[in-house]
Amino acid sequence: MDDSTDSPRNVLGGPLKVCGQDPMTGFFRDGSCRTCEEDLGLHTVCAEMTEEFLGFSQAVGNDLSTPRPDWGFSGLKPGDRWCLCALRWREAYLNGFAPPVVLVATHEATLEVVPLKELQAHATA
Repeated sequence: MDDSTDSPRNVLGGPLKVCGQDPMTGFFRDGSCRTCEEDLGLHTVCAEMTEEFLGFSQAVGNDLSTPRPDWGFSGLKPGDRWCLCALRWREAYLNGFAPPVVLVATHEATLEVVPLKELQAHATA
């Protein structure tokens, strides 16, 4: 799946919208949850960070809130939008920590890992 030439679609079947640009997110760091074959983590879920999710993510070994200047990463805080790995979002969902999802900015490839009904149950504007 290479979105460099195709128009990427969201989980609702429409054009993929921008997820977030402050901080800049996405596998390509262009604000979009586009994906490609090299994106082994499938960074396709546009999620709005919550304190609960950030704590859960840190507890399972993926600290998204601590700044990492050496990686050009300022750290996430509640309210930030970020392209999460689909498997990480599903893991959080199954453990009761799923952050809200922006459906129009969540890539359709997410549906290979997460059922639409789970995403819809956590949808935000």
